[in-house]
Amino acid sequence: MNKQAINLKHKLSMINDHWKPRVIAEMNDYQFKLVKVKGEFVWHNHPDTDETFIVIEGSLDIEFREGKVTLEKGEMYVVPNGVEHKPVAHKECQLMVIEPKGVVNTGDKDSELTAQNDVWI
Repeated sequence: MNKQAINLKHKLSMINDHWKPRVIAEMNDYQFKLVKVKGEFVWHNHPDTDETFIVIEGSLDIEFREGKVTLEKGEMYVVPNGVEHKPVAHKECQLMVIEPKGVVNTGDKDSELTAQNDVWI
């Protein structure tokens, strides 16, 4: 058992690219991932799981086919399973994403933005 705190700021400093989540911890079957995002992601959904977004720095729009939610630093949102969505960050945004182990970042879509799974920092 590791008895050291996980420093989010330090872990985020190790990420140099956008839209490539990095695992920092696991709890049961869930992973806590940090990611830097900028620009538009792809429309996608996760048919079998909810997805939690927590903004650490910056601002994130999560667009839906009928509207959007805007998250600011310190805010979170849970996208229900099966709901099509597209994250958009007009400037770089730092996020924590919580989802079950093995979930592909682009959900049901193949994309150039599909990231390798289970990459730890």
